[in-house]
Amino acid sequence: MIRRFGLRQERLVPAAALLLVVVAFAGTPLTTGHPMTTFDVYNALQGFAQIGLLALAIGLTMMAGEFDLSVVGTYAVGGMIAVQAGQSSAVLGLLAAVAAGAAIGAVQGGLIAWLRIPSVPVTLAAYIALLGLAYVISGGLSVTFKNQHATLWVDQTVAGIFSPRSLVTLGAFVLAAVVLGGTRLGPELRAIGGDRRASRVAGVRVDRALVLLFTTSGTLAALGGALLNFSFASANPDPGLRPLLIATVAALLGGVSLAGGRGTAAGLLAGALAVALLAQIVAVAYLPDYSTQLFYAALLAVIVAIDSPGLRRTLERVRARTTTRAA
Repeated sequence: MIRRFGLRQERLVPAAALLLVVVAFAGTPLTTGHPMTTFDVYNALQGFAQIGLLALAIGLTMMAGEFDLSVVGTYAVGGMIAVQAGQSSAVLGLLAAVAAGAAIGAVQGGLIAWLRIPSVPVTLAAYIALLGLAYVISGGLSVTFKNQHATLWVDQTVAGIFSPRSLVTLGAFVLAAVVLGGTRLGPELRAIGGDRRASRVAGVRVDRALVLLFTTSGTLAALGGALLNFSFASANPDPGLRPLLIATVAALLGGVSLAGGRGTAAGLLAGALAVALLAQIVAVAYLPDYSTQLFYAALLAVIVAIDSPGLRRTLERVRARTTTRAA
């Protein structure tokens, strides 16, 4: 019963969240009096591009019962490296950022896997160290990106509503869906998140999976930071905790369990799109900025309540009683 509830939640939570927000987004003109335009959709997808790769990185680690707090630090360092190395060649900047992010993730994954220690203290220490590294690289100041061609390219419109930045983000989700759905990695990550000891007994190569998982997380975070800083034409050594919080809400809306063992790339995509559309609704409706935080907090409270073991046990008891009476 509990397992079936989890599987339903894995699919229903992201689908319901995205449907609800899409309906609200489409109905915004009824309250504002202004018709919806393709530019509004473009802006929403730009917001999706800003947090999508972070949400995917965090969501993948949560599927395995881990939590990568360092993604914001990698986000900052990757963006800083991309801006400084990409002044003359954006491709070189992106490659340098992605390589740095992969190396950061691989080191953390190796420590977590081989020393058998929890991910939270390791990634928290890495987050603090990476912010310090970003300040060292930048000299404590924001760095201007002078490659105007790259800045214009990442945000140019494609088919009216997309940009290269949003298309790259969508591509990352599609690739994750193919890998998780078409290889053993997807079931292995869920098995590790469900019961790591049992996974080892069953023959799952847990250490290798964890190293690959955190390498992927670091790569995605660095790529996200690089693309964002190219768009902003500058790099900030400290992006704050807001990206981490929003990406976590998106991952939870995507049906990932707080306890691990559950989640899909399609669900994470739905969660990230829902969060981005919600932010655009606030902007289009001219609501105060704090309204977005209130909406995120309310959504998070609902998700936590749905995911609580107490609710699952209650549903199990209700089902048992219903079955007994029917018999």
